[in-house]
Amino acid sequence: MSNQSNETVHLAIYNALADWETGHAIAHINQAAWQREPGRYSVKTVGLDLEPITTIGGVRMIPDMTIADLDPADSAMLILPGASTWEDGSLAPFAAKAQEFLANDKPVAAICGATYGLATAGVLDTRLHTSNVDFYLAASGYGGAHNYRDESAVTDRNLITAGATNQIEFARDILGRLDVYTPEVLDAWYRLYAHSDASAFAVLAAA
Repeated sequence: MSNQSNETVHLAIYNALADWETGHAIAHINQAAWQREPGRYSVKTVGLDLEPITTIGGVRMIPDMTIADLDPADSAMLILPGASTWEDGSLAPFAAKAQEFLANDKPVAAICGATYGLATAGVLDTRLHTSNVDFYLAASGYGGAHNYRDESAVTDRNLITAGATNQIEFARDILGRLDVYTPEVLDAWYRLYAHSDASAFAVLAAA
């Protein structure tokens, strides 16, 4: 049965966005199959402005809205993909919005370069986190190195972080935080997509 009240998950998009890093998460947020409450969530894209962007894979995407107009009260989660532009400071407005989300008890999920942007903004100084590798974040000069964990994905309170090659663990933690699937289905989803465990499909088929 579909939920009558739809919640929006906001996906940040910008030039050089790493296509693969959020694909599993947004596809399965939007796909009703196996979900606890089909139709509960939809995904909208958020840009610095409304101009089209081009991903690292050469795909053009058009933002649905601007980051300046995004109110955490109207969002279920902000997802921040990686991009080389995080390192030059041009995406600082997204890090500032992430701080606003966290201050309002709303979840943020950041992967790869986005973790660098959050580190630069001081967001990771007080939260457990991970990234591509510890010395990558250390180059930002941030004060949270003692909170770094060498894991595929880390969730601390409302912040999910992951490295560039851990997009499936990133998606798992996003889907779990949003309560998209029951715990049994989420475990089966992860076993299927991360490990090609054919036995997991029976659990999904029965959901």
